[in-house]
Amino acid sequence: MLDLIIIGSGPAGLSAAIYGIRANLDLLVIEKDYEGTGQVALSSKVDNYLGLPGLDGYSMGEQFRQHAVDFGVKFLEATVTSIEQDPSDKHWIVKTSDGGQQEAKAVIYAAGAVHRKLEAKGEEELSGKGVSYCATCDGAFYRGKVTAVVGGGDTALDDALYLSGLCEKVYLIHRRDGFRAAEITVNKVKAKENIELVLNAQVDEIIGDERVNSVRLKDGRTLDINGIFIATGSVPVTEVLKDTDLLNSAGYIVADETGITKAPGFFVAGDVRTKALRQVVTAVSDGANAATSAEHYITEL
Repeated sequence: MLDLIIIGSGPAGLSAAIYGIRANLDLLVIEKDYEGTGQVALSSKVDNYLGLPGLDGYSMGEQFRQHAVDFGVKFLEATVTSIEQDPSDKHWIVKTSDGGQQEAKAVIYAAGAVHRKLEAKGEEELSGKGVSYCATCDGAFYRGKVTAVVGGGDTALDDALYLSGLCEKVYLIHRRDGFRAAEITVNKVKAKENIELVLNAQVDEIIGDERVNSVRLKDGRTLDINGIFIATGSVPVTEVLKDTDLLNSAGYIVADETGITKAPGFFVAGDVRTKALRQVVTAVSDGANAATSAEHYITEL
């Protein structure tokens, strides 16, 4: 019987592991990908993590992981297929695709979320080369340039406003002529002279050789751009929890900064949690909070 199982080896899971080890907990990190470090590895450059400016995401993730390895964190490469609580003593049973089973007094779920893709031609090939899913992460690299944002919700419009303060011009591409965002945000976007609305339009192809240089729309128009930010939402990795009452309507695990969920002994950290800002810095903070909550819970048992 372990003290703690952490599901996910991104910044949130690794941070939780380090805090758990320092609290002298017997723990295991279950990761889907071999020596994975989460979505941070896909970032071409991370310039907004305090004290480590200018690192590419892969190098930053490797530093995070090495920190955990140096502290003696144990890893298991496997896909989690079920998470259940034993009705007798309330410990947790985690089953994996390799037929294995791990048991622990507490679980921290830090499997993250994945960006919803456009599934447009060129999107995958140019990801990290002008295609981005995070304006606050990568926007500064396009200062004085021309960019496009795809989406019609609050995130997309907020991204367009943020980029308008950095870029020469921002195209806001949306498949309808109305927005899902708050009216006050819509009005701010419409008032910005360097934001051009491209409505009733869908992206057909993102074009570029080594870097993005244009985007072709399904109506045949082509926009010359230096980068494109896709803000059509994210998909939390919570399929294994779909039959529980831990999720909100969008599939995120409901919890505040403590990481405490409605299930005793089950905690959450990182992008899979309900929160406003999904960044490396908030994931690391979540991991620390969830591990501290888990340690308090285990101590009280």
